Amino acid sequence: MTQGILYIVATPIGNLQDCSMRAIQILKQVDLIAAEDTRHSRRLLDQFGITTPLYALHEHNEYHHSQTLTSRLLSGTSIALISDAGTPLISDPGYYLVAACHQAGIVVSPIPGASALISALSAAGMPADRFVFEGFLAAKSGARCKQLEALRQESRTLVFYETPHRIVDSVADMIAIFGAAREVVMARELTKVYETIHRSSLGELFQWLQQDTQQQKGEFVLVIAGAPPQSNEEIPAEAVRIFHLLREELPLKQAAKLTSQITGIHRNQLYALGLQENPKETGE
Repeated sequence: MTQGILYIVATPIGNLQDCSMRAIQILKQVDLIAAEDTRHSRRLLDQFGITTPLYALHEHNEYHHSQTLTSRLLSGTSIALISDAGTPLISDPGYYLVAACHQAGIVVSPIPGASALISALSAAGMPADRFVFEGFLAAKSGARCKQLEALRQESRTLVFYETPHRIVDSVADMIAIFGAAREVVMARELTKVYETIHRSSLGELFQWLQQDTQQQKGEFVLVIAGAPPQSNEEIPAEAVRIFHLLREELPLKQAAKLTSQITGIHRNQLYALGLQENPKETGE
């Protein structure tokens, strides 16, 4: 018996015209659509005359139901996986099902389309050749600040999702960790009627959100500039002394790592200092 195929189908994040012809065709042809919220998805499918049966697969049941769907795929059923909006698995359920399919040798085929992450990044005007996607931050400030602290020295562009009831508090925590001057782009309600793309500093964004409560509504993507490179002159003299002592006995990478653990100076900054002092250093 021929196995079914699991299609990962991207759906619009707002504007229905963003649904591709191929996505519509696949959703009509498959035997079953696994959806995060069947009521929400049925409204979308009705817009395109899609009558394929729906199967609820969300964060609370996907671990147990993935085996059921995998068995159906093995028996020849073709299934499309969709989320409430955008590309499935990007901060949405589906990981267990896709992993189970790969383990069972089932073909997994992506049907690309809208993604809030990529849409925001493409319109932000920040370096996008290398970036870090953190999804949704923790709900409580203490845990959220710990996550942000781990990213304080990250030089790549940072991308976060956020909800309307946490946006102001999250920006406040970002100011506390990254500083008010760090550049940010807030992309709100992408592709929808009230789409807003606002570029400013974190401090200015915080004030703007407080002054206009309408801007606190909707779905958010925050694109934040990476940490600026620190000059070697900013390394405290004591840290430089320790680094040089360790360099007498250890390779550059190990010396930078150990000095970082002792002094708190980021190891990349120390590594750069070592290369500056000895450009022929291999780092090993």
